[in-house]
Amino acid sequence: MSEDAFSEHRPLLFTIAYEMLGSAADAEDVLQESYLRWSAVDPATVEHPRAYLVRVVTRQALNHLRAVKARREEYVGSWLPEPIRTAPEVSEDAILAESVSMAMMLVLETLGPAERAVFVLHDVFGYTHGEIAASIGKTEVTVRHIAHRARRHVHARRRRFEPDSDAGREIVQRFLLAASTGEVQALMDLLAPDVVQISDGGGKVVAARHPITGSADVARFVIGVLRTTTEATRVEHATYNGMPAARFVTGGELDWLVAFEIHDGRITGLYGMRNPDKLHRAEAVLPLDRGGHQPWKP
Repeated sequence: MSEDAFSEHRPLLFTIAYEMLGSAADAEDVLQESYLRWSAVDPATVEHPRAYLVRVVTRQALNHLRAVKARREEYVGSWLPEPIRTAPEVSEDAILAESVSMAMMLVLETLGPAERAVFVLHDVFGYTHGEIAASIGKTEVTVRHIAHRARRHVHARRRRFEPDSDAGREIVQRFLLAASTGEVQALMDLLAPDVVQISDGGGKVVAARHPITGSADVARFVIGVLRTTTEATRVEHATYNGMPAARFVTGGELDWLVAFEIHDGRITGLYGMRNPDKLHRAEAVLPLDRGGHQPWKP
């Protein structure tokens, strides 16, 4: 059954679309469009359903990415990827965990559409240049050049990444305790000297318009933000984008969340999502999949 094939490979297809688009909402739109195309095809004519579906999703995601580029250039304040709640097991696949981390998704955002598609399909999912060429409608030689250029760009900008772990969650817990009691020095001791804090309010809620850098400034900013919360606000620990995170819930509603980037026992990045449009899908854990060792064919 064609519906069964699509459902079977849905986690893989969603992961590809999300990494290409940085938006769970846009990824879901791409999957819906792809399903409509798949449902119009006679399954008996498709030798490798997974390969076929990956090609369809890749093409739809590329079209979508080109369409949203201009919209993101007009975004109010700092733009962050839409956070997705991930299972702790995601950290067991280091490549997958890093590829959906906030830092890596921001680096991918600086690539052109074709560069992003090639890098994601080759370096994350392990597709060959020939398989990618057939998917994006370019020659294999051209794809090789694009892959080399994209990889050089990403490697020059990528940050060191450590997936969610018990040690990381313990650091976050200590950080939240220090912030709630206003202990600036205790906070600074947990922050890397060059820590970066980025807030995404999308012009919908109050949020810092520009990144804040340095342990002292970030510590003061965090304490100031927590002072605006009420006694009714509940802090919950979770995993988002393969990173330890804190959810701030008031009256049963998720107000905002922060994902923490940690390296060598210190927090190197804080990614605060306050844009309500990007918090609608932040409750359910979304299954991610790289498709095993041979993702292109069954």
